[in-house]
Amino acid sequence: MTRSSCDVRSVSCCRGVPLRFESGPRSTGGATPTEGSVSVSTRYGFVSTYPPTQCGLATFTAALFAELVTSGTGSGRVIRVVDALQSPAGVEVVGQLVAGDPRSADRAARLLNEDDVVIFQHEYGVYGGVDGDEILRLLTALTVPSIVVLHTVLSAPTPHQRQVLEAVTDLASAVVTMTGTARERLANHYRVDMAKVNVIPHGAPAIRSSFAPTFRSPQPTVLTWGLLGPGKGIEWGIEAMALLRDISPAPRYVVAGQTHPKVLLREGEAYRTGLTKRARELNLAATVSFDSHYRHQSALAELVNSADVVLLPYDSTDQVTSGVLIEAVAALKPVIATRFPHAVELLSDGAGWLVPHQDPVAIAEALRAVLTRQGLAAEMARAAGSTVPQVLWPVVADRYRVLAEDLISACVPA
Repeated sequence: MTRSSCDVRSVSCCRGVPLRFESGPRSTGGATPTEGSVSVSTRYGFVSTYPPTQCGLATFTAALFAELVTSGTGSGRVIRVVDALQSPAGVEVVGQLVAGDPRSADRAARLLNEDDVVIFQHEYGVYGGVDGDEILRLLTALTVPSIVVLHTVLSAPTPHQRQVLEAVTDLASAVVTMTGTARERLANHYRVDMAKVNVIPHGAPAIRSSFAPTFRSPQPTVLTWGLLGPGKGIEWGIEAMALLRDISPAPRYVVAGQTHPKVLLREGEAYRTGLTKRARELNLAATVSFDSHYRHQSALAELVNSADVVLLPYDSTDQVTSGVLIEAVAALKPVIATRFPHAVELLSDGAGWLVPHQDPVAIAEALRAVLTRQGLAAEMARAAGSTVPQVLWPVVADRYRVLAEDLISACVPA
């Protein structure tokens, strides 16, 4: 593909995005570029946290990179977002966006302007400045089309959070939310050009079809995984387990994942320590276990497939995106989740059981039903099966590929 060369006039065209992109699902039977675009080799730039950083955005970007670049026809490189300058990490990482260092943004812009399209992952707490407003310097300096993926869309932002997000979406050529709920929030609470906004689901690996567990406990296993920290609601899961002592054999609750690096810096292991103390107080030391190992995809798949039910007892009422949720559904596991927005949207067809926040009695009731009611888990798995084809990473990446090629075509001067 001949690289698009946007001049000053075409840059404003790219940011304005005269094309009206569909917010609903595109065809998933092999996405095809729009007329006028050429799918030979797109050069993708990525701006995000990135491994070895351990967080949801880093994992997401690595998976999308793998599909668009490693397994696709494009090429790509990464600007890694960091709090302080880090040691080199991976040949694909060509630069770092360092919080509080405007020169790093200028260097990143020079590199990214050599690409065809840049894909940003956005969270307020990732970028430097107040509410991550340092991202605006980099977005402003771009002369190529950009896609900004919003991982958080608050329903009640502070005035400055609203200002930052509106500026981000204004500077972006296209915006992606991963749920319809997030798109509705943008429309209802922010001044955003909704013609730019596309809904593309969070991707998931084909865990069930690619991996099989090598171990299986005789006890029913309830699993929560992901980076640990306050707000995960694990305490409510532990309280619920105390109400299930009469089930035979007694279920075990496995909490897997390291403490979130930023939580670890700020609070140490206080949250994990408090959880283990509560489990001991409830005489659950034998049935509640904490596994702090970081798992790569194959090991994580083995763990997920060993579970009988996945529990997501999150405290947040604002969470519009959950990678753990999408991966649990893709693995066809019954899911019990609090009524955070992504869970309400994804589980409403019967793939899971929604419970009130901070309600261990309701959690215990749902766990009891899934673990003891014959056929219920299978019903949930069948419901999840109808969702899985649309959320596997190859299909999701095709949606990004089509969107990128549309933007590049719109940016080529007539």
